[in-house]
Amino acid sequence: MLQLFDKNASKKATNLSINSDLLSKSRQLKINLSATLEYALENEIKKAERDSWLRINQNAIGELNELANKNGLFSDAYRRF
Repeated sequence: MLQLFDKNASKKATNLSINSDLLSKSRQLKINLSATLEYALENEIKKAERDSWLRINQNAIGELNELANKNGLFSDAYRRF
């Protein structure tokens, strides 16, 4: 599977603005803000790249679906559903 980013890259300090109540509650619960942000960013990047790939390949996907609808699939004879 293609690696989304270098998980061994060095960490870089940054400044963020965040809702003060949200920050206070996350600190009370000892939530690791850096890890949580990295997880959220990774998921957002995956979604954005997926959406971009689908948009770029929309025509090819449509043509493949049309071809399959017209001619069927090789595995149709073996499917049990």
